Amino acid sequence: MALDWTPSWLALLLALAWDRVLGEPPPALHPVVWMGRAIDLALRCAPAGRRPARELAYGAVVAAGLPLGCAAIGAAALVATAQAPLVQLAVETYLLKSAFALRALGAAARDVRDPLRAGDLPAARHALRSLCSRDAASLDAELVAAAAVESVAENASDSFVAPMLCYAVLGLPGALFYRMANTLDARIGYRGRHEWLGKPAARLDDLLNLIPARLTAALLLAAGAARGADAARAWAVWRRDARRTASPNAGHPMAVMAGLLGVALTKPGAYRLGDATVPVAPATIDEAWRLTRLAAAAMVLATLAAIVLRDAAT
Repeated sequence: MALDWTPSWLALLLALAWDRVLGEPPPALHPVVWMGRAIDLALRCAPAGRRPARELAYGAVVAAGLPLGCAAIGAAALVATAQAPLVQLAVETYLLKSAFALRALGAAARDVRDPLRAGDLPAARHALRSLCSRDAASLDAELVAAAAVESVAENASDSFVAPMLCYAVLGLPGALFYRMANTLDARIGYRGRHEWLGKPAARLDDLLNLIPARLTAALLLAAGAARGADAARAWAVWRRDARRTASPNAGHPMAVMAGLLGVALTKPGAYRLGDATVPVAPATIDEAWRLTRLAAAAMVLATLAAIVLRDAAT
């Protein structure tokens, strides 16, 4: 029997192996870096001056056009290589790998944990910048550790579960659409210089993450139950605290993580998730990462099952 080189399942396995063994491609060859350059070009062409209406309209065009463009490139790449299955498999593997970053998330968490464990608070604060945009200059060691745990939980959705879900439902074009939309939000979706320009990107990212964030929370809850954590407490914290964050989505996986770990995850002046039964410490980051890896493994199995069902239906 001939081997079925169906990219939709085999490309996923190869992309996961790539991420596990090799990590991220070099910057010059990384599709997400290319996405960043496209965003830079769009920003250079943005309306001059502070004109909210024009910025909002231009931002809407950018928020729709760049993700759709990435999806179209992904679809075109598959069509162009359709007569060469192995080439198509290689192309889809490479582009799909760029849509998620699980190993890099774990490495960023360890980069915060290690200096905290060594008592080097300035180095931990510096390392936190690779996980989140929070100003860490005034954070003590426990707040730095808490920020790392929060970021691991939130990025479990943004960096893995969401692109996996989009790939399962819409294939490579869907995964690339999500990655560009999420990257665009990270670049211009915050208040400040690009507030009006970035509003459409921020709202699109909120919409795209409505399901993945809640799915991530459910996967973390299942992972915690499998590891013997207090799932009932985590469920209660999820219901109580998920809506305390400004984001409509980030609070869901973060609240579950807080409940599973028995800690309070606090952003001073903004929110407090969970109850402090134990302090947040470097070991807490380790356990957060273990739960995230287990949740990611469950998401991989679910994605493979969805792909098999999708392919069987066609």
